[in-house]
Amino acid sequence: MRILIAEDETDLNEIIVKRLKNAGYSVDSCTNGDDALYYAQSCDYDAIVMDIMMPKRDGISALKAIRSSKINTPVILLTAKHDIRDRVAGLDAGADDYLVKPFAFDELLARIRVLLRRNTDNSTNIFKVDDLVVDCSKKTVTRQGNRIELSNKEFAVLEYLVRNEGIILSKEKIEEHICNFDFEGDSSVIRVYIRYLRKKIDDNYENKLIHTVRNSGYVLKSE
Repeated sequence: MRILIAEDETDLNEIIVKRLKNAGYSVDSCTNGDDALYYAQSCDYDAIVMDIMMPKRDGISALKAIRSSKINTPVILLTAKHDIRDRVAGLDAGADDYLVKPFAFDELLARIRVLLRRNTDNSTNIFKVDDLVVDCSKKTVTRQGNRIELSNKEFAVLEYLVRNEGIILSKEKIEEHICNFDFEGDSSVIRVYIRYLRKKIDDNYENKLIHTVRNSGYVLKSE
């Protein structure tokens, strides 16, 4: 899943990006509100984490512009201010959640998972398709109770597929959600990861779950 971090405190920005990447997310980052708006309008993010006090354009102004662009990506606002008026202004501008600095990184992760859950009918972060179980919080995968080890990118592809169970996803759409803004590859990399996933998830089981839809992309579903 792909996340945008907009935070002008360089050290904090770098720490959040590093921790999110270690947690398996694809991450883009910027340090001002103008760039945040540009990124949000240029890419299809699964969540945006944005500071309020930023140069060029503050977070609330950037958020209003994002919502005016008909972009409904879930947004968590960060602020060092405790004033309830700031929280109300952020929520009224279209924020989905609010986190006051300093904060525990585990809490930020938990809030991101909540926002990602809202885009599915799943009330938890555990997804089941036939005998495949994907725990997006613990980053674990099992099939028929057998643990399946995946790399971060393999898990990212699988997570995007399982969150969109039954929906045909193009190679380009999958790539957009698992690669960051600086990625210079092409859609062939997705074919590689799909091949890896099939070998680990489908090859040893009768019921195949990852399907190719000719000229369209891939879909995860139980036959």
